Amino acid sequence: MARGPQKLGIVGRPDTLTRFGGAYLLHRFVSAIGLKRALAQHFPRGRRNSHYSTGELVLAMLYPIILGIKRLETTRLLRTNGLFQYLTGLQSYPYATTLRRFLSHTAPTLVPRLRALHDQFLLKMETIGARRARYIFDVDSTVLVVYGDQEGAEIGYNPTKHGRRSYHPLLCFEGESQQFWAGELRPGNVHTATGTLDLLTACLGKIPPEHRHVPVFARGDKGFYDGAIVEWLHDQHIGFVVVARITGPVKRKLEGLRYRIFRSELAVAEFRYQPLRWSKPYRFVVVRRPVREDDDGEQLTLFQMKRHSYQVLVTNLSLSPLNVWKFYNKRACIEQLIRELKGDYGIGHIPTRQFMANEAYFHLLLLAYNCVVWFQRTCLPAHLQAATLQRLREDLLVMPAHLIRAGNRPSLRIPDPEMAKVWKAALASIDRLSP
Repeated sequence: MARGPQKLGIVGRPDTLTRFGGAYLLHRFVSAIGLKRALAQHFPRGRRNSHYSTGELVLAMLYPIILGIKRLETTRLLRTNGLFQYLTGLQSYPYATTLRRFLSHTAPTLVPRLRALHDQFLLKMETIGARRARYIFDVDSTVLVVYGDQEGAEIGYNPTKHGRRSYHPLLCFEGESQQFWAGELRPGNVHTATGTLDLLTACLGKIPPEHRHVPVFARGDKGFYDGAIVEWLHDQHIGFVVVARITGPVKRKLEGLRYRIFRSELAVAEFRYQPLRWSKPYRFVVVRRPVREDDDGEQLTLFQMKRHSYQVLVTNLSLSPLNVWKFYNKRACIEQLIRELKGDYGIGHIPTRQFMANEAYFHLLLLAYNCVVWFQRTCLPAHLQAATLQRLREDLLVMPAHLIRAGNRPSLRIPDPEMAKVWKAALASIDRLSP
């Protein structure tokens, strides 16, 4: 068997090597769309005697979120990575304590500024690309379990850690582009639907003026089955599909309906019904499927009666019952997005004990999410536009790189020739975005 080298000298060259070569693409992209300039112009300098501006500190947290460094303490990897700092235009990288102190001290002014900046770029990126035929707002909530004494964390509905304190954020994504549109970080004991009308009102206000004429739709699970929400959506001329809770009166209607049966024994029916304290009746669509032994896990989320499971949807759409169900099923993408926020972006890693500071980090993370979506949509080839962040990291962002200088011109060497072609195409697309 061949022997490897037995004696090698070890020399540290942090200024020429990095494992985060893709940071250069992120730097070029945020510069091309004007985000870097906006951070420098619209954010205050920060604390007195600080070595970093507010914009630099924001970028110092955006980059590691995208590159997969989920905890502030782990960003120490970037302090000794001179090439990363060179590629991103940072003169140095702050300590984790500096970042945490920045969140704690500036949160009251940082949160509204982050919201305004995010909305500004959401509007800007909506004008790039094909015109919209419709908007679909998918609303959902999730549980973020905490393991310390975080302010605002309360005991509430927690399906994974019963009795554990948590946050309960409310999120809204646009179903076709999968962009984040609005969200709130809330204590763990609030009801799922709390704040939904304010959130949807904010979403409508973010639609560009040239797209105000296109139809708008909304989808929600049974946590949003509320008469006030349903009536508001109908009054705003928003087409909606919301999962209904199967109460006693609804249950009694299920057996007496005439079902139309399709392949795989899936059956659909519909009826009109006015729940208690609702102002008028609405259309309800029923989907019935036989219970099989091999899909018990799936059926746990559905109502079962005898040998069938049922799902009931309330809607104002004029589609056939089957197409109403198919339209709602496309909402499953939001479940995948929330899993990606937890797994790849680390939304559940709460950085401080202060609620406002955690809210600031929450909005920073969602801005990072949208930056990735915008980067994929405008700069990457088709086979990477729908890729998860984990795949983007493996193929593009977290890639070893070596800085060399030939003829006094810096060049970046990466180990994969095929990905070098993707890099060049992405940089050409970024150049076209630059004003």
